[in-house]
Amino acid sequence: MPSRRIFLKNSALAMMGVGSVPTWLGRAVYAQNAPTERKKILIAIFQRGAVDGLNVVVPHGEPNYYALRPSIALPRPNGTETGAIDLDGHFGLNPALKALKPLWDKKQLAIVEAVGSPDPTRSHFDAQDYMESGTPGMKNTYDGWLNRALVREQTPSPLRAISLSTDLPRTLRGPNDALAIGNLNDFQVKDAKASATFEGMYGATTDTVLNGTGKETFEAIRIVQGITKLPYTPSNGAHYPNGRLGQSLQQIARVIRAGVGLEVAFTDVGGWDTHVNEVGQQPHQGQLANLLRDFGDALAAFSQDMGDRMADITVVTMSEFGRTAKENGDRGTDHGHANVMFALGGGVRGGKVYGDWPGLEREQLYEGRDLNVTTDFRTVLSELVSKQMGNRDLSHIFPGFHGPAAKGILDV
Repeated sequence: MPSRRIFLKNSALAMMGVGSVPTWLGRAVYAQNAPTERKKILIAIFQRGAVDGLNVVVPHGEPNYYALRPSIALPRPNGTETGAIDLDGHFGLNPALKALKPLWDKKQLAIVEAVGSPDPTRSHFDAQDYMESGTPGMKNTYDGWLNRALVREQTPSPLRAISLSTDLPRTLRGPNDALAIGNLNDFQVKDAKASATFEGMYGATTDTVLNGTGKETFEAIRIVQGITKLPYTPSNGAHYPNGRLGQSLQQIARVIRAGVGLEVAFTDVGGWDTHVNEVGQQPHQGQLANLLRDFGDALAAFSQDMGDRMADITVVTMSEFGRTAKENGDRGTDHGHANVMFALGGGVRGGKVYGDWPGLEREQLYEGRDLNVTTDFRTVLSELVSKQMGNRDLSHIFPGFHGPAAKGILDV
């Protein structure tokens, strides 16, 4: 059950919108109160809809990949834009992800194969819920792993944990304060009258929870207003694509550049449920390629924009489950099991594919149809939480998980 504070904060933010700058914002000087400590930052990206990991990172060295996918398999590396981009002689990137190859070469991009949830559900809703809560198979967990991963602080920044979304995602719900910000430019009180009303209501109440929530909310709005007053030009010639992910990452970059104490950020991108027409006339074209091109370009732009700051940033990507190894009759793929995760950052031991590859022969497939899970997604997230966020209370963050040691993805 969500906490009262979250309910109150969400109720307050529901009254926010585009409008004039409130009078009380003018009394605050954002720059004077901004945290100066350079923190490590974890950014989680959820690809909703179950991305087809076998056509994201292509096992071109696996003969049965081509037998299972006669019309949608990506060609082996052939030196043209149609073939997979070779990584290690066995795996290759979808050519739509060519923007990520330089990060692989710089060893800032790592890939985890055959990763996923031990729970066998093929329900999008349940699988996303389990991955965001960090408790596969348990439907009674009310908070999310990313919220639990936040180390308790006496005076945390109001923008310590944010989601670029209209509603607070499952993974950030919990006892630690977190904010859903659909768009930085829209995160303000509608007008001066509403501002005065809310400020008086929250300030005069004797309810300590309500009073504290009001102060935190107004402080967050004040800081965001200060950020948006400053023009933002991406650094190092970076150019973000116009899709949802690109624009979300650009806004996260603005918050990071502002130095306001951000520790975790979350965003998501949908459209990956490719049952039909996953590819176009050629496998390197069509719906999946378009999504991946925007995905790869957005990650590459963010890394370029952050520059040396990437030394303190780790980005992790995930999707609720993979897709069937065999293509269906509609040139698509159905709900599967294991998938692929990316880790990107200056502290990542990149240029390597992690995880135990189970193979694609029929006897190696899960239930005779899906890539088998050999790495629990919590193994990856546990290492990121422990090393990047400095929270080693993993039994609290991922209750009931007693998995293997970390994969050594982070060099910290």
